[in-house]
Amino acid sequence: MQTENIKKQFNKEEFKRKLYSFILRLIEFIDNLPKDRVSYIIGDQLLRSGTSILGNYIEGQSASSKKEFLIFIQYCLKSSNESKVWVALLRDSKRTSKEKADPFLKELDEYSNIFASSILTIKGKRSI
Repeated sequence: MQTENIKKQFNKEEFKRKLYSFILRLIEFIDNLPKDRVSYIIGDQLLRSGTSILGNYIEGQSASSKKEFLIFIQYCLKSSNESKVWVALLRDSKRTSKEKADPFLKELDEYSNIFASSILTIKGKRSI
């Protein structure tokens, strides 16, 4: 049992580090957008939704109940999905290249899938 708890804790820490690294790359991506009004506004929205993924995940780790934890994970999912929209808009409006945007979209898809799966597991509808 103790080994399983250590494994779960390691995975949580590893996932937090992965999210943190993702946000740092996202910040650099946003900093390199063109310096025009549309890029600034969409970049600002992306910065808010992207950093919200990490913030809500970390806050959820100290939730006082399963219900509260579920709420934070649902916010993570919503922020991840919102971030995909902003990255796609930047790509499709030619404010960044497909080569720069697509890796972010792929990683955000992975996060969305992880959060959605976690939500189903927490609700008892499916196990991972």
